[in-house]
Amino acid sequence: MDENEYRAVYNEVNPNRCVFEKAINNRRCDCEKKQRFLIATREGVGCQSESAAENCTQFLNIMRKNARFSLRVVTVEGPMPHNKELQVQAGGTIALRNILLSDEKDQDVNIYQVVDQALKKYLSIDNFPYSDIVRGIVSYVSRKKRKKR
Repeated sequence: MDENEYRAVYNEVNPNRCVFEKAINNRRCDCEKKQRFLIATREGVGCQSESAAENCTQFLNIMRKNARFSLRVVTVEGPMPHNKELQVQAGGTIALRNILLSDEKDQDVNIYQVVDQALKKYLSIDNFPYSDIVRGIVSYVSRKKRKKR
């Protein structure tokens, strides 16, 4: 299956794409609204809720915008390179969860619940504490590579 064919099937199977797909597939975050599927040997993630997908998209776009300077990718529009995008998705969501639930840092990160709780507290996605979230994005460390045996 070539890349163009894969993308066509992906868009047909998954009309409501999850914008946090990298963080979910990397097992750094989870979401109760996710819907996993396989195409060939690739794993994809869709969202079961249009309103949740809209909230997540808005949250991710604002995080990207606020983190660009700190991550040194000011010339890139839209999604960032893979590792930077993972840093924004996972690091930002974990940072927001830690801000909301400072006493439960070892708990799994459910993206839908984190965004929903933050909306209840801050009333709007625009009001989230992005300066603290960006600090979490910058300090996020992805998993280390395995050593060869």
